[in-house]
Amino acid sequence: MAFEYDRILVAVDGSDASELAFKKAVDIVKRNNAKMFLTHVIDTRTITTVAPEVYDQTLAARSESYAQSLLAEYKEKANKHGVYDIKTHVEIGSPKLKIPKDLAKKYEADLIICGATGMNAVERFLIGSVSESITRYAKCDVLVVRS
Repeated sequence: MAFEYDRILVAVDGSDASELAFKKAVDIVKRNNAKMFLTHVIDTRTITTVAPEVYDQTLAARSESYAQSLLAEYKEKANKHGVYDIKTHVEIGSPKLKIPKDLAKKYEADLIICGATGMNAVERFLIGSVSESITRYAKCDVLVVRS
C-alpha cells in the first residue's frame, strides 16, 4: 500500500535543527509532489520576558521582519531544489500550541516536520520542548528531525 503526503507543514526557527528539518522536508515534498507550508511562530514568551525598560514597540516589528526574511530565505532554497508550491506564514503566539492546533488545521496538513530542540534535560522537564508538544497535540503525522 502506497501512502503519499499532500500538505506538509514545516516549522522553522533558524536553528541548526530546523535547517536539518527543512532539508528533509524538501526531499519529502519532492518525493510526494506535495504542497509545502513554511511557518515561523514568533514565541510570545520571548517578547514578554524582556525587561520592561528594554522593551520597546519595535521589538515585535523586528521579530516580524526577521521571521519574514527567514521564510523568504527558506523559500528561495526550496525553489533552488525544485520545490515551487510553497506558502509561507508568520504567526505570533506559543509555537507549542499554534503549530499543532491552529496551523496544522488551517492548512489541513497531513504531515508536520520540525527539528528536535537543543534544550537540556532540566529545561525539557520544566517546560517541555516544542517538538514534544507538536507530537502530543497534532492530529496528523509528525516527523521530528534529529541532528
